[in-house]
Amino acid sequence: MVQPISPPYRVLLVDDEVDFTAAMEQRLTRRGFGIAVAASGEQALALARATPPDAVLLDIRMPGIDGLTTMQLLQREHPTLAVILLTGHESVRSGVDGMRLGAFDYLTKPADFEELVDKLTAACAQKRMLDAAPGADASGR
Repeated sequence: MVQPISPPYRVLLVDDEVDFTAAMEQRLTRRGFGIAVAASGEQALALARATPPDAVLLDIRMPGIDGLTTMQLLQREHPTLAVILLTGHESVRSGVDGMRLGAFDYLTKPADFEELVDKLTAACAQKRMLDAAPGADASGR
C-alpha cells in the first residue's frame, strides 16, 4: 500500500487525450495526489484561477492555446507554479524550449510512471517551499 501524501499535493493535468487523462488521474489519485483535469489551455487557466495547483502536468500539443503558451500564462498568474511538460518523441525540442521558458522539467510520452511521480513530487515540494519562504508576497515572490 502506498502512503498518501499529507497534505495532498494538488496537480492540474492538462491534455486533450481523454483516455490518457482518465488513466493518469486514476493512477495519480491512488498515489495520494489531488487531481484536477483540463482538456485545453483555456480550461487549465480557469481551473488554476479557481483553485491554484501545486504543479501542472501539461501536454505541449493541444488544440487552441498550445502547451508552451499555456505554461507562460499560468506562470504569469502563479509565479511559483511548477510545470512539467509532456511531449512526444517528435517534439523533444519543444520540451527543451519549455525548460528555457521556465518549465520545471519535461517528459516524453509514454513517460515512466515512477519517474513522473518523482518529478511531480519534487515540483510540488518546490512550489510549497517557495510559497512558504520568508518575505514571499501573495504572488509568491
